[in-house]
Amino acid sequence: MMKPLLPVLFIVVLYPFFALSQDCIDYSLGSSVDTPGQAHGVVVADGHAYVVDGASGLQVIDIANPENPQIVGSVDTPDWASSVAVSGNYAYVADRSSGLQIIDIMDPESPLIVGSVATPDQALDVVVSGNYAYVADRHTGLLLVDVSNPEIPQIIGSADTPVWAAGVAVSGSYAYVANWLNGLQVIDITDPENPHITGTVNTPGLANGVMVSGSYAYVADWHFGLQVIDITDPGSPQIAGSVDLEDVAYDVTVSGGVAYLADDEGGLQVVDVTVPETPQLMGNLATPDRARGVAVSGSYAYVADLHSGLQVLYITYLEVPPAGQVETPASVDRLAISGDFVYAAGPAGLAIIDASEATNPIAVGALESPSYGDYRDVAVSGDYAYLTMGWPGALIAVDVAAPDLPRVIGTLEIPGEAHGVALEGHYVYVADGSAGLQVIDVADPEMPSLVGSFATMAAARLVAVAGGIVYVALGDGYGYNGIEVVDVSDPSWPVHVSVVETPDVAHDVVVVGNYIFAVFGIYGLRIIDASEPSAPFTAGIFEAVTGTAGIGVSGGCAYLAEYNDDLLVIDVSLPSGPLLIGSTGSMGSARDVLCDGEWIYVAKSDYGLQIGWPQCGGVVGIEGDTEDTDSDGSVPGLSGYLSAYPNPCNPRTTLSFSLKRAEWTEIGIYDLTGRRVTTLADRTFSAGAHTLIWNGSDSQGRALPSGTYLVRLATESRLESRKVMLIR
Repeated sequence: MMKPLLPVLFIVVLYPFFALSQDCIDYSLGSSVDTPGQAHGVVVADGHAYVVDGASGLQVIDIANPENPQIVGSVDTPDWASSVAVSGNYAYVADRSSGLQIIDIMDPESPLIVGSVATPDQALDVVVSGNYAYVADRHTGLLLVDVSNPEIPQIIGSADTPVWAAGVAVSGSYAYVANWLNGLQVIDITDPENPHITGTVNTPGLANGVMVSGSYAYVADWHFGLQVIDITDPGSPQIAGSVDLEDVAYDVTVSGGVAYLADDEGGLQVVDVTVPETPQLMGNLATPDRARGVAVSGSYAYVADLHSGLQVLYITYLEVPPAGQVETPASVDRLAISGDFVYAAGPAGLAIIDASEATNPIAVGALESPSYGDYRDVAVSGDYAYLTMGWPGALIAVDVAAPDLPRVIGTLEIPGEAHGVALEGHYVYVADGSAGLQVIDVADPEMPSLVGSFATMAAARLVAVAGGIVYVALGDGYGYNGIEVVDVSDPSWPVHVSVVETPDVAHDVVVVGNYIFAVFGIYGLRIIDASEPSAPFTAGIFEAVTGTAGIGVSGGCAYLAEYNDDLLVIDVSLPSGPLLIGSTGSMGSARDVLCDGEWIYVAKSDYGLQIGWPQCGGVVGIEGDTEDTDSDGSVPGLSGYLSAYPNPCNPRTTLSFSLKRAEWTEIGIYDLTGRRVTTLADRTFSAGAHTLIWNGSDSQGRALPSGTYLVRLATESRLESRKVMLIR
């Protein structure tokens, strides 16, 4: 079945997949490159990391292969490179007493200083927005520099801030300055020649770095960790939440609901900020020296580590556990989702499942296939489901307004052997085997009528439609295999646009935006760029080990159902480089996978539907030991990490963890306000695996209400946490 990306299904993604999955992110030290000086800051742009390296100026590092970063260029700046911003073909370096240095990086291997401007004191930080560079200039405050001509930058405005301007961020019409003893200064930059302070809030420590995301500013506040500041009213910023860290917070960046802080001797600190009022420390990773700057891009975090250069940390996901499952009267091959209901089709019939409570799905209705044929695929719109039936080919219209009493209301015989089905507007598109593509008008579901047909280049097996373009998967396993692009802007007159060859007959296909995601059994995943329909091409390949049967895509991740019952999780945020980031077993004979952004639905040929969490269930692990990756570079299993099963729990769950050596260990349960509700352990444990039971009660033995709780494990060598959902 080809499944187009339906906006009604995916709008429920309220924030990126990284935010949904953050409590199962695993970090490991992936690679590093030594720099000649003292690394203070880093930004990432266009496949390169730009590291300010103190007396050694700017180092340009190729990170096209993050596992093997290489210094490809450098330029010595006059004084001490402290901070860097990149915009277009230029890098802007805050160079202490030498002010702002502007460097042409069009050729990253030969960076060249092309302009500079002296600042009154010492330039410590810089960001660029539009034609302006904003410089935190220690005792001077904020400087606005016109860089419309990078070779002749000019200071055009300034705002005096008290004591020591250390960091700067810009969002909209405001600049935000981290001002050491005076916290955060909010500066109106609407008129660049006359910037002025509109609001201020003192922080308890020394505000050093600042990042703005949405309605919040995130301040690295030295010994007082992370301060989260509500800037909804720029004239009256307020501290909304905070979290203490291990050492001295120098820098901060935010990505997908997670704040990453360079914490000097505390290394990289990772904080959950999905609820800004109650930030939660998720864990930390010790870096070789002293973390001073941090940037995040894709699946990697990049840390400027003073005397140890650039450290590249790999971010990955692990295990996607089941949330609920239900047996169906017959085997399931294909799925469709509409509202709270999942429609599961197999040769023997259609099952309708109420998934409004995903942890407890219920089969509420069924429709047997006729004795003379079997159902192949299903599409749903409103109160109607449309089933394809194999030989003799037919489209079956089913009234599902009453999900517990589905009934056939219309049938249209078609000339071939119907396989895949897709729906757009009031037209149904059927992949009809050797008879090609059939276009059927279902404006009146009781009287479906054939309005167009198209002879495809080979047997039509699967079909999807998006924006008046149909994608037909072709092939019979012996002759030509491919995906044909057909223009159906006039449904009565389909027109061939193009075709792209594929290694086999597609087993399942999803269309997301301009990309086609298709799985081909032992040939794995192919990602096809169809941004230009007349010239589609294969942009990325992921080779499967045992073969793939189904695929679902949501939020930058693809979920591949393998023949061996594994569900592979693939990062496809960069379509040209799909990356395995996790897997889970026991999904059970998976044949089809759908994602609606909130849940993963897996069709099982062994009679049933399984529903899983898109966020992982096993770990929040942050480990620095290189042994934590297998010899082939793959992500290890759950051994050594904190896990909970079942999750959700009602009310009992088993917490598992293991220790590499005997050490003191504390395990506490917290609510989402950060209040500890009970302590399960506070003692020394021996090396090896351990389990504890939490029965959903607080420290007084009282049953806690349903909700999400945080399990926090602290030892002498690591800190981990994970979320557990309690359902009563």
